[in-house]
Amino acid sequence: MQLKSASITTVSGYVPEDILTNAELEKLVETSDEWIQTRTGIKERRVLKGEGRGTSVMATEVLRQLCEKRGISPLELDGVIIATVTPDYFFPSTANLVCHNLGATNAFSFDMAAACSGFVYALETGANFIRTGGAQKIAVIGADKMTSIVDYTDRNTCILFGDAAAGVLLEPGEEGYGLIDSILRSDGVGKDLIYLHGGGSVNPPTQETIEKGMHYFYQDGKSVFKYAVTNMADVAAEIMERNKLKGEDVAWLVPHQANKRIIDATANRMGVSTDKVTLNIDRYGNTTAATIPLCLWEWENKFKRGDNIILAAFGGGFTWGSAYIKWGYNTPSGSDNQVV
Repeated sequence: MQLKSASITTVSGYVPEDILTNAELEKLVETSDEWIQTRTGIKERRVLKGEGRGTSVMATEVLRQLCEKRGISPLELDGVIIATVTPDYFFPSTANLVCHNLGATNAFSFDMAAACSGFVYALETGANFIRTGGAQKIAVIGADKMTSIVDYTDRNTCILFGDAAAGVLLEPGEEGYGLIDSILRSDGVGKDLIYLHGGGSVNPPTQETIEKGMHYFYQDGKSVFKYAVTNMADVAAEIMERNKLKGEDVAWLVPHQANKRIIDATANRMGVSTDKVTLNIDRYGNTTAATIPLCLWEWENKFKRGDNIILAAFGGGFTWGSAYIKWGYNTPSGSDNQVV
């Protein structure tokens, strides 16, 4: 069977209006703007506020934009995959809700949970539906409302995260363009270093789990940093070597936005100069599965047809991965991706 090429044909993103600055966090926990910026590079992050507003609110807006930009009806979508670790509910999936919101009744839909690597995992999954001819239009969205599981008394974690969603539309493309290659990895050793212990089948919600704070995100920051700085850099370098790419061949590195030091280490390992690295961690913090597509959305106007783009991520689990994309289009003149 002749495999088809799976190409990104448009991108979109959404960030909430409300901004939580470092100065505001100084009022909640013992921290400072200087301390946060020095260790993470973050200045502010977005927060989705409002009763009953979950991850699907942001993901719905992203899917709406994808369809409008591409000039298609939601009915033309064959599938919607949402990478998230903060779904509205355990079930129905957030992807089911988003499809219902927009009337995408011809699409299959499901969520994927690979934490900060979720978008890279979902992108490869969506691309395989296109490659085999099983689908013509697949939306892949990374979306997380991390503030819903953040403990704002924990100075080590509450400074890191924000809320956002972004995604891409995958369609059959010209041979030699699109998602060329990917490497996906995991190691359960991370289960004791970064987790959310409450709410699942092992620790279902009880008064005790609530009192113990088991429904809040936890990580051993120093240990996670050591794994992340090594594995994210290594997998990015590996995909370059596998595809015979050198630093000068890479037009853009689009890294997961967890920590500026991890991003710098990855770029250095790849031999890629800082002017080729997409960065928005200072404005949005770590939006988990949304960070990479959010960068694709904000930098779309700078990408050119034929650009070699490397995605790289590391997340809880542990999970990590990298993808090599040969960009397939030039952004139309006058197009402007504005922050919502």
